[in-house]
Amino acid sequence: MEEITIWHNSRCSKSRDSLCYLQDKVENATVFEYLKTPPTLDDINQVLEKLNIPAESLIRKGEEVYKSNFKDKKFSEEEWRKILVQHPVLIERPIVIKGNKAVIGRPIEKVIDLLG
Repeated sequence: MEEITIWHNSRCSKSRDSLCYLQDKVENATVFEYLKTPPTLDDINQVLEKLNIPAESLIRKGEEVYKSNFKDKKFSEEEWRKILVQHPVLIERPIVIKGNKAVIGRPIEKVIDLLG
């Protein structure tokens, strides 16, 4: 089976739900706690490619740091990617990766479909 990785935030109920599901269905899922070990720009680039979305679509717009610093401002794709590296709390979660594909695990059915 292909390697499964979850970008996990233990404080998020949706992330915890996805992790429990993975632990039930997959022997060795890798847990990447992106708030404890922030992703690099390369990590962000790779996950966006696997998600097949622009960086701005990965932004949690309800976060205070977004509202205070980025709301209603225009940034290039490259700038958004750097913002995600600098402020990992803005990354939508959970992200579950299987091979060359990834999903944002909201709702959990997206994770179920990914594992197929």
